[in-house]
Amino acid sequence: MTKLIDLYKKYEETILYLFFGGATFVVSVASYALFSAIWHWDYTWAYIASWFLAVLFAYLTNRIWVFKSEVKDLPGLFREIWQFYLARIVTGILGWLILAFGVRILHQNDLIWNGIQNIFVIISNYVLSKLYIFKKIEEMEE
Repeated sequence: MTKLIDLYKKYEETILYLFFGGATFVVSVASYALFSAIWHWDYTWAYIASWFLAVLFAYLTNRIWVFKSEVKDLPGLFREIWQFYLARIVTGILGWLILAFGVRILHQNDLIWNGIQNIFVIISNYVLSKLYIFKKIEEMEE
């Protein structure tokens, strides 16, 4: 049991990111399915709406539990939020391009391609969050 706890502690951030990344994936896919398959929205509008819900969920979970942000001052908080959303906009656009490629070019199922683009987006967002957005305060002072 001690080895399992030590392993968890060693990889806690990655494990939590994968867990909440999976939860973000569920929020994104479930809301996309609701908007697309049930409410019959165009895939672009369904994607945008599900993206907003998933980014809000991801920001809160990443800030609180994954990267345990220590930023407390208002300018630092605005910087963190701005960088988080800017990164998500960039990866969101790339995700939409992947989705559009699968739907428009390959004429395949939008639900499948939404899942594919989500995998790319989750990995890209981790790298951006880890390296740029949720840097530890000590790293920012260097």
